[in-house]
Amino acid sequence: MNYSRILLLAGLAGLASCQPKTDGGNANLSTPSDTSAAVATVNGTNITQNFFDQYIKAITNGKASSELSQEQRTQALDNLIRAQVVGQQAVKDGIDKVPETAALLELTRLNVLQQAVAEKYLKDKKPTEQELRAEYETQVSQLSKQEYHAKHILVATEPFAQKVIDRLGKGEKFEDVAKKESMDSSKDNGGDLGWFTPDKMVKPFSDAVLTLKPGEYTKKPIQTQYGWHVIELVETRDLQPPAYDNVRQRLEQVVQAKKIKAYTDDLERTAKIEKKLPEEKKAAADAKPADAKPDDKKPNG
Repeated sequence: MNYSRILLLAGLAGLASCQPKTDGGNANLSTPSDTSAAVATVNGTNITQNFFDQYIKAITNGKASSELSQEQRTQALDNLIRAQVVGQQAVKDGIDKVPETAALLELTRLNVLQQAVAEKYLKDKKPTEQELRAEYETQVSQLSKQEYHAKHILVATEPFAQKVIDRLGKGEKFEDVAKKESMDSSKDNGGDLGWFTPDKMVKPFSDAVLTLKPGEYTKKPIQTQYGWHVIELVETRDLQPPAYDNVRQRLEQVVQAKKIKAYTDDLERTAKIEKKLPEEKKAAADAKPADAKPDDKKPNG
């Protein structure tokens, strides 16, 4: 069982400790409508068959408990029992009331509910071929039509970058200067960055590349958050979009994501929402007109 599944187990156990109590006073590790038989009890708390089956699905990516061996089912139940024992102790110690823990439990609950709402909403809204084709055309229209092959020399200051440009102007080879002066790991390859599309680079860098012709280098240093660059464009080539069939599965995900976003946007629009962050209150106060008269703001004299 990997770490993420252990975390999932802990989250399930934590949520279970908040379940309603039965008429007998013992908490059930189940949903309120779950009437299935108990597969174990922990200090009077029932772990029901349905809850156990859902736990198996969660840790095995959808497998039914009947698909596991007896040894695997026993180990899974032992893990769930251990989680419940620890969860009960956490509640007894008041850990579930600690703000950080309570927030994490609530975030887990919200994440589960959001996923459930999305699955229910999208259940009968499978993307049509027309929707997928339209999304494909949209995505293709946003792709760069060309790829760029460039080199760069990265240094710490603008004056030093200008000296690098001066050295190139005097005939030094770009690759040699890059190997000697660049701070970037590409220096070992003479500053060669290989092929890329503009969206893969930070904007000042890609903007500079788009102004160059093959064989040209920037005559002024280009600043990004990484430092100062001298860039040489080696060559360009036309970029072919991926075939529709090769990205169809990804298109389905994009279309469904857009559908659920539109649905949740509508929910937000109809909800009564009031933001009360201190920064927003301060910003609203700063935006109010000043009480002083215009003449009061004129400089003296």
